[in-house]
Amino acid sequence: MRLPHLPPLSLYVHLPWCLRKCPYCDFNSHELRGDLPETAYVDALLADLASAVPAAQGRALQSVFIGGGTPSLFSAGAIARLLAGIRARIDIAPGAEITLEANPGAAEAERFAGYRAAGVTRLSVGVQSFDGARLRVLGRVHDEHEARRAAALALGHFERVNLDLMYALPGQDQALAVADVRAALATGAGHLSCYQLTLEPNTVFGARPPAGLPGDDAAAAIEAAVHAELAAAGLRRYEVSAWSRPGEECRHNLNYWWFGDYLGIGAGAHAKISCADRIVREVRTRAPADYLRRAQAGETVTERREIAAAERVFEFLMNALRLPGGFPEKLLAERTGVTLAAAEPGLSTAIDRGLIERRAGEIRPTSLGLRFLNDLLALFLPDA
Repeated sequence: MRLPHLPPLSLYVHLPWCLRKCPYCDFNSHELRGDLPETAYVDALLADLASAVPAAQGRALQSVFIGGGTPSLFSAGAIARLLAGIRARIDIAPGAEITLEANPGAAEAERFAGYRAAGVTRLSVGVQSFDGARLRVLGRVHDEHEARRAAALALGHFERVNLDLMYALPGQDQALAVADVRAALATGAGHLSCYQLTLEPNTVFGARPPAGLPGDDAAAAIEAAVHAELAAAGLRRYEVSAWSRPGEECRHNLNYWWFGDYLGIGAGAHAKISCADRIVREVRTRAPADYLRRAQAGETVTERREIAAAERVFEFLMNALRLPGGFPEKLLAERTGVTLAAAEPGLSTAIDRGLIERRAGEIRPTSLGLRFLNDLLALFLPDA
């Protein structure tokens, strides 16, 4: 099974340190103890990229996403050196989207201006809430005043800004959740990522759930109220958890959902790389100290596996069915090398259950399919 052509290519860069580990977070993030080793870490990232570039097969990067952790702990000078080093090793397409994640606790006007001067074009700010009581329960290092200040600073320096919000928080009802959304909309940000708080294994909240969490029915009602407020404000839900004004969709994340390729550098970073006859996933070593040791020798990859043909349809749909707008039928074969016929049994069942719509050469999840996305995806598991 061969791909007719290679998909677009992005780059994910992971900066793993935070001021404090949040009790709900299951990302590969590490509380900073001592000085930030930003010079050594940028050196390691660029060495890692040099080892990864041959897999790009001459393609230019369509987007770069610097995530974490808290990337805004890194100085503007370090980010400038990182982006200059990336450009020296691989082409970045003209007009490429370059996103950096920032937290309000590390927001400074001078730093944001420096990121913009370094080449960052989009800022994603982890506000989570504008309610001080909710922020304290979440263990965030910022308060509601810093949240508003960070949003204003971001929008003062960047035309494209995302704000992260969480809902169904401890002690939160529909009115409080809607107030958070209204506060986010009032900033003028053109993109909001809205997530329900979930209790993940291997987190503090997973082991000791906080008091006052809304039950399932209350959480569903909060979600409906949040979505109604966003839609009424003119934002469009273009991904399960992402809402934007027209033209402000996150192009980097859309490349994930459309099963594009991405290089991944940094501690714990993941990559997906296509060749004409195979698709490979990679995972890099998670511990920052181990990553720093391994990078200069080009030995950061701890797991590399080829996606079997039988798994490709599921992996494609696991991403593409997150999009309310769905995808063109032909895209599945273009990105996986597998014909749509392999998905037909699951598609028929999903259509019968009202989870998918199929018309005019496009496939999209229904509102019911988005609500029960895991049940929908289960229909396409290789052994289903």
